[in-house]
Amino acid sequence: MTKQDGGCLCRKVRYAALNEPEMVAVCHCRFCQRATGSAYMVEPIFNKDDFTLLSGTPRIYDQRSAGSGKIVHIHFCADCGTKLWLSFERFQDVVGVYAGTFDDPCWFSILPQSSKHIFLGVARHDTVIPAGLPTFIEHAMSNDGTPQPATVFEQHQQMGSP
Repeated sequence: MTKQDGGCLCRKVRYAALNEPEMVAVCHCRFCQRATGSAYMVEPIFNKDDFTLLSGTPRIYDQRSAGSGKIVHIHFCADCGTKLWLSFERFQDVVGVYAGTFDDPCWFSILPQSSKHIFLGVARHDTVIPAGLPTFIEHAMSNDGTPQPATVFEQHQQMGSP
């Protein structure tokens, strides 16, 4: 079993992932761009049973997803404002962690068999997508749960390039 700790800037809220992530989503949607203040969010996704709060009490902000219409619960530190993880009305058995909040944000791998880039349709035009990873213009599944076909680039791809 792998245990990896993380938390907020002021260290009042601490959590632990108790196992490897089930998958890693690299999300380029507008919500993730705004929530991270960056071009995309690296989001390791864990079974709820593999994630635990160690200390502190996060606040929760509820945001309705523009895509699914379901609520996304954003768990954050009320003192320093750090966004830590997401829980979902749509996917109730998992949590998605803001990867940069781990003490070691590089402890997990981003591999083709367990990772994907989603919402490339709104990715920054200068974003480079690595070769070999499944990619999706929108989400990897439709609102009814139907899997969408993935595109896998044979070479690194810059969004917005010919």
